[in-house]
Amino acid sequence: MLINYVFCMIVARCEPDPDADVVDSYEEGGDLGIVGEDVQDFGGGNFSPAPGVETVCVFPKTLQSVIAAGEESELLVGINNEGESSITVIAIQASVHLPYDHRYLIQNLSAQAFNNASVPSSAQATFPYIFGVSKFLQPGPYDLVGTIVYEIDQNPYQSTFYNGTIEVTEVGAMLSVESVFLFCLGVALLGLLGFWIRGQIQNFSKKTKRVSKVEVGTGTTDASMDEWLQGTAYTSNKSKKKK
Repeated sequence: MLINYVFCMIVARCEPDPDADVVDSYEEGGDLGIVGEDVQDFGGGNFSPAPGVETVCVFPKTLQSVIAAGEESELLVGINNEGESSITVIAIQASVHLPYDHRYLIQNLSAQAFNNASVPSSAQATFPYIFGVSKFLQPGPYDLVGTIVYEIDQNPYQSTFYNGTIEVTEVGAMLSVESVFLFCLGVALLGLLGFWIRGQIQNFSKKTKRVSKVEVGTGTTDASMDEWLQGTAYTSNKSKKKK
């Protein structure tokens, strides 16, 4: 059921609540490893996930979790409420860490708060999360940890919707990767087309040679046949022609 929901997130981007207000606390060009004092840390309580709540996320605009440094990126966070009470979504936040040690914080990303965003029981909703890694971040692999903070019956919870590796590239690097892939694919298709045309030409040439090959009989007559037909009209006519 959750897998089908992932496809629904990609095909149709549904808003969690038409009346929900989004408060974005993103600060462009933030320093690496420094958490701004004016950015609220919604996950500071280190809350546990609520039972019956499942989360999932997709990158709708990037290729295999590839993020361009200094540019805006987007995540779609899906939440599935199988509990008995309604969920009040408070915020979504994320951070970038070194892949081999999460204790080293590289960048605290934007915390996106929601007002009046709720998910009823036995319902699903999708929340967009806009973020951007620093343009000064060196290209390479990093770990992204994303959490969604919510309340159930006025009790705070948080669930980790993503805890995996992302590939940070320079601006325009993703386009070059796609261009190289398309170029290689085009060359491969042209090569296959050339082999197919060559095979068709060879088959056509072989058929033409078979049709044009005709056996030509000789003008000599076997001696034994002459002896067998000796005295007949055939030998008489033959003798006259020789004279």
